[in-house]
Amino acid sequence: MIVHAYYDEDPRVRREAEALTQAGHQVEVFALRREEDPVHGVVAGVAVHRLGVQRHQGAGIAVYLREYLSFLVRSGIALTRAHRRRHYDLVQVHSLPDFLAFAALPLRLIGVPVLLDLHEAMPEFFRSRFPGASNAIVHRLLTFQERASIALASAVVTVNPVMADRLVALGVRRTKVHVVPNSASLARFDAAAHPERAFAADGVVRFIYTGALTPTYELDVALDALARIATERPDLAFAFDVYGRGDAERELRRQAAELGIGERVVFHGRIPIDDVPAAVAAADIGLAPTRHDQFTDVSLSTKLFEYAAMGKPVVATRLPLVAATFPAGTITTYDAGDPASMARAIIGLIDDPVARAEAVAGTFAIVRGSSWEAHAPAYVALVEGLIHREPQDAAEGAPD
Repeated sequence: MIVHAYYDEDPRVRREAEALTQAGHQVEVFALRREEDPVHGVVAGVAVHRLGVQRHQGAGIAVYLREYLSFLVRSGIALTRAHRRRHYDLVQVHSLPDFLAFAALPLRLIGVPVLLDLHEAMPEFFRSRFPGASNAIVHRLLTFQERASIALASAVVTVNPVMADRLVALGVRRTKVHVVPNSASLARFDAAAHPERAFAADGVVRFIYTGALTPTYELDVALDALARIATERPDLAFAFDVYGRGDAERELRRQAAELGIGERVVFHGRIPIDDVPAAVAAADIGLAPTRHDQFTDVSLSTKLFEYAAMGKPVVATRLPLVAATFPAGTITTYDAGDPASMARAIIGLIDDPVARAEAVAGTFAIVRGSSWEAHAPAYVALVEGLIHREPQDAAEGAPD
C-alpha cells in the first residue's frame, strides 16, 4: 500500500491493511514519516516503511504540490526497489492525491494489478479547500489527473455509492468501481471495553469532536452554538473536548476565548486511533459539524459511526448522505452554517432523555449493520480476486 499520510493516523488504511493481514496476506505500507518516527516498523502485523516526507497541513498550494510530488517520487522509487526483493502481488494506492497511482506505474507495466482507493473526490476537495485558487481550468486539470489515475488502475474502490455514481458519470466502467464504505470497526470501537458513563454523570454535559481542525469542519459554528447555550442556559454546565489538529486551531482558540467559553473548551491535539474510543466513552454527545458544499455532498464523516458505535448521541450537519444514511429519530441534525439551529438541536437532545435513548439505539442498529466487520470480507475478496485474476482479464484495466 502507498498512502500520503501517517499510517498510524489513517483509520481506513489501517482497517484495510489489518483485514488483509488477518486473512493471511503479508502487507507492507509506504507512508509519511514524522521526524521522530522510525524508518521501519510493524503495526498490528503490518510492515510500515516511512519515507522522509512530512505533512504540512494548512500550507499554501505550492507547498502541498511540492509535498505531493516529493512523496510520489520517493514512494515510486521505494516501491520499485522493494518489488525486486518482495515480488508484490498487488499494489493499493490511497488518495489524496489521485495521481499517486503513478508511483505504481513501473509495477503496473509488468503486470502487477493496482487498486486505487479514492478516499475523496479530489476536484471537489480542492474547490472546497482552496476556493480562491479554483477556476474552470484548474478543475479540468484535476479531473484529468483523476481520470488518468483511474485509467492506470486495474480497479477502483471508493467510500460510498454516491462517489461510485460520480465516477461512472465521468465515464468509468461500472464493473471497475467498487464501494468499500468508511465505517467503524466494532472491534476497536467497543463500548463494552470501557467504563460506562451515565449522561452528564458528573453534572457536566461533555461534548466531543475527533477529527481535523480545518475549514471543511465548521467548528466555528459549533463554538458559536455552545456560546449561545451558555447564555440561554446559564444553569447548564458543559465542556467541549476537541481531539485533532489543523490550521484552524489558532483561530478556534481565539474565537472560544472571545466568546467567553475558552475555559470550557480544551484542545487536546491529535491522539492515536487506539486512544479515540476511550475519549469518546468519557463524553456525552458527539459533534460532527461539517460545511455544506459540493465536496461534502458526496462525503460522509466516519465520526458519526464511531460516536454511535460507542453508544453516544450525535449532533451533525444536515447533509445529503447524513440524511440518506440516518433516518429521523437517529442522528440529530441541524442546518449547515447555522449556530442557532445547532444550539436548538443540542438543547433538544439534552432535555429529552427518552428521545435521546431512542436515538442512540436506532443509530447503533444502523452502525452495527454497516460495521467494518460486515464489509471487510468483500474487501478482502476484491483484493484476492485481483491477485488471482487471469492475465487477459487483468489487461482490461491497463492504461489506454
